[in-house]
Amino acid sequence: MHLYGTQSVNNHGHLTIGGVDTVDLANMYGTPLLVYDIALFRERAKAFKETFKKAGINAQVAYASKAFSSIAIYEVAKQMDLSLDVVSGGELFTAVAADFPREKIHFHGNNKSYTELQFAFDEGIGCIVVDNFLEIEMVKEISEARQEKMNVLLRVTPGVNASTHDYITTGQEDSKFGFDLKNGQADDAFLKLYNHPYINLLGMHCHIGSQIFETDAFRFAAVALMNKMVDWREKFKFICSVLNLGGGFGIRYTVEDTPLHPSAYVEEMEKVVLEMTRTHNYPVPEIWIEPGRSLVGDAGTTLYTAGAMKEVPGIRTYVAVDGGMSDNIRPALYEAKYTAVTANRMVDPHSDKVTIAGKCCESGDKLIEDAYIAEPVEGDIIAIFCTGAYTYSMASNYNRLPKPAIVFCEDGQHQLVVRRETYEDIIRLDVPLQKTEHGVSS
Repeated sequence: MHLYGTQSVNNHGHLTIGGVDTVDLANMYGTPLLVYDIALFRERAKAFKETFKKAGINAQVAYASKAFSSIAIYEVAKQMDLSLDVVSGGELFTAVAADFPREKIHFHGNNKSYTELQFAFDEGIGCIVVDNFLEIEMVKEISEARQEKMNVLLRVTPGVNASTHDYITTGQEDSKFGFDLKNGQADDAFLKLYNHPYINLLGMHCHIGSQIFETDAFRFAAVALMNKMVDWREKFKFICSVLNLGGGFGIRYTVEDTPLHPSAYVEEMEKVVLEMTRTHNYPVPEIWIEPGRSLVGDAGTTLYTAGAMKEVPGIRTYVAVDGGMSDNIRPALYEAKYTAVTANRMVDPHSDKVTIAGKCCESGDKLIEDAYIAEPVEGDIIAIFCTGAYTYSMASNYNRLPKPAIVFCEDGQHQLVVRRETYEDIIRLDVPLQKTEHGVSS
């Protein structure tokens, strides 16, 4: 079996993360429980930053926090001197609560509201990544009314079809995100912002998709954006000071996945940019990237407790756990694949083929269809690896199930950073019906 980061097996035959026994964690905090290996997060962040440093290129590595947002993870990102990519007022509010450096916050999103944009101005954030023409007008209106400057990037779609799932491909021409480079939209957007007294247009941004294993797509995107930068210099004497090439770097969920080391993606970007700036005598822009999944994905492990079991002779054996699609929608939404182990019996043969099913009232609530674990016993602690990205951030209260607790582990220490929801939390926003003799009050 493949272990990740600081994971190991102790003398009791238990899975450990960050030097902490996962069985102890399950007993202390209950299950489902999402456990983060913070040392692995730090290692990945450092690798991205050092690759740019070695090349002598000015860069910002921004944590794409839609993968997993919380005050605590923002505080770790701040410790690592990362920038921060937020995509909503809620994520921005969380960043403010974490006292994240405002000048290092980049605000994304394809339908930012006027209120959200005002919030960004209120906080004096570092950059707004403008996604559409309505947003251009709103940013201009707010900046003019306040007579306050704002840094802006234009999000563009470079026409690159990355080899990934349709739902997580974003760089092709038919996308809800950004201005198309090929049909003239990007030029129209540029002209609306160019030379505006309160808009500081830094450059361009693109994001071509998620869970990408090859570097070719990043190369094609970088070439497309650099060509447009050269074009704008020739036509308007405008120099882009920032080139943001997004994220989407793949991680290993199963043995079939073959991700590259984080530095490989960065090195390919650097190579293209340096080649083209030399060819066109163009000033080397500051490069920004936005890793999310590649920072937190395989740093996260979800612990469940095995419950009911059902054997369908000749077909499959179901092992039900105390979570499911409510805390990890990805298998149902994307047909995402995962790997599991029996955390309390790691040394036992993991040769029993089972389907790990969730407890939600849906036939499709299956976390893993072909999992190989130790011969299952009620009460086993089942660990599913690489659940750090897009699980808790996409979690719901379907069937009115409480969201799980989250624990950070590092150097033999553990800390609760998100408490488990209670039933009281679930009904906290409910408003009882106010009845009259004729029924519902008006």
